[in-house]
Amino acid sequence: MKAVKAYKYRIYPNKGQEQKLLWTLEQCRYLYNCALEQRIRAYKSQGVSVGYHEQAVSLAEAKEALPELKQIHSQVKLHDARLLIMWT
Repeated sequence: MKAVKAYKYRIYPNKGQEQKLLWTLEQCRYLYNCALEQRIRAYKSQGVSVGYHEQAVSLAEAKEALPELKQIHSQVKLHDARLLIMWT
C-alpha cells in the first residue's frame, strides 16, 4: 500500500489580509445559503431539483445585482455551488 503524504501550511495574515479573508468567507457563506435555499424552494414548490448549471447561471445574474460579489474570484463562488452537489 502506498503512503499518502499530507502537508499543513500555516498562514500569518496581517490585519488587512485577515479582514479580507473574513469578508470573503462571509460572502461565500451567504452564497452557499442562498443556493441551498434556492434548491429547497424549487423542490418544495415545484418538485424539481435545481442543478449546478442552473445555479452557475443564476450566480452570474446575482453578480450584476450585488456588485460586492465582483470582488470575489469566480472559481471561489462556483465552488460553493459544487459543494451543494456533494452535500445534497
